[in-house]
Amino acid sequence: MTNWKVILGIAKTHLLTKMKSTVTASLGVTFGIGAYITLVSFMTGLNKMLDDLILNQTPHIHLYNEIEPSEKQPVALYEELRGGLNVVRSIKPKQSQTKIHNALPILNHLRNDPEVKGATPQLRAQIFYISGSIELGGNLTGIEVMEEDRLSSFSDYLIAGSPEALKNTDNGILLGAGLAETMSLDIGDRVQISTIRGDVFPLKIVGIYQSGIADIDNIQSYANLKTVQRIEGEAENYITDINVKLHNLEIAAEMARSLEKKFNIKATDIREANAQFETGTNIRNTITYAVSITLLIVAGFGIYNILNMLIYEKMKDIAILKATGFSGKDVQLIFMSQALIIGVIGGLLGLIIGFMFSRLIDQVPFETEALPTISTFPVNYQPGYYLIGITFALISTFIAGYLPSTRARKIDPVKIIRGT
Repeated sequence: MTNWKVILGIAKTHLLTKMKSTVTASLGVTFGIGAYITLVSFMTGLNKMLDDLILNQTPHIHLYNEIEPSEKQPVALYEELRGGLNVVRSIKPKQSQTKIHNALPILNHLRNDPEVKGATPQLRAQIFYISGSIELGGNLTGIEVMEEDRLSSFSDYLIAGSPEALKNTDNGILLGAGLAETMSLDIGDRVQISTIRGDVFPLKIVGIYQSGIADIDNIQSYANLKTVQRIEGEAENYITDINVKLHNLEIAAEMARSLEKKFNIKATDIREANAQFETGTNIRNTITYAVSITLLIVAGFGIYNILNMLIYEKMKDIAILKATGFSGKDVQLIFMSQALIIGVIGGLLGLIIGFMFSRLIDQVPFETEALPTISTFPVNYQPGYYLIGITFALISTFIAGYLPSTRARKIDPVKIIRGT
């Protein structure tokens, strides 16, 4: 029966008598795990911030009525031309409205679907912004602002004002930051907007919106859905877009195809709309994890080399242990225990150092006009990374200790004592 008290006592003695080697091995694990925690926390935090910048503003499924040419052209109606090759040049889109037909029943259907987290209607209108002698073209989108805030963290992109201010102001508008700067406008000021028909409406600025994408902030603004419907002279069922957020992003593509067939409407899922962005995210994540794993593997090789040298230096001690009755298994357990002790101590210190460096990075100022709500560098404190770190520390030290300890187990004490 293995006497763990004796084995651990001998392992402790070996580690203390070779303090320099012990500290070096422990530091190898510490800095390997610490660097892993710091890197993966910072890089995944940065990736999450970039993902949220795009994905928060992108619905999982976007429903709209696409304006496109008719599949069946008038020439196909002529009996004498059937079966022939008809070439039609400069095909024009068919005459149809941009509004979604039966929008309210579709919204009701989506909101009752258990897979759907929420669905919000929108009305997009092309307008001109007028302030004094300045006249700029742009877009005005009518939204249900509180629902948008719940589903897409809309308030995170307001550098001034609040969603509640827009909800409570019938003639209010959230102006894009680029527009506000160009026209020298701020909260409380009034801006006149003109529709493409020439109708002019004064609106009060109740907030400044900044998405982080300059091309959007230079043309985009938001108002209450009913306000935009009134400006456009349309009824309450006039809706041009429906944005859908799901509980499970993975079913977005499948549901989009299903909605297209069911309602005869164009449906674009988030992966289709952001294919290039998703590719960039996957590449960044792959690089992050590859570098992190490399750091851990390098730390493991360091432990292996140090334990190998430790066993070489302890040849005579091993021979004496075996000569006094310790079995090869006991000797192996002694060196395995040393490796695991180094792994536990180095791993725990690595987690602490990694957390400290992450906190330090988290306090570094990071201010940019593209990301108005971010004041410091983003860091992801997900507990899973710390669990992976300590687990790898134990596994790497176990493997690093197993190989040299197997060699120690097979040492012939007679040859060592004889010096052969």
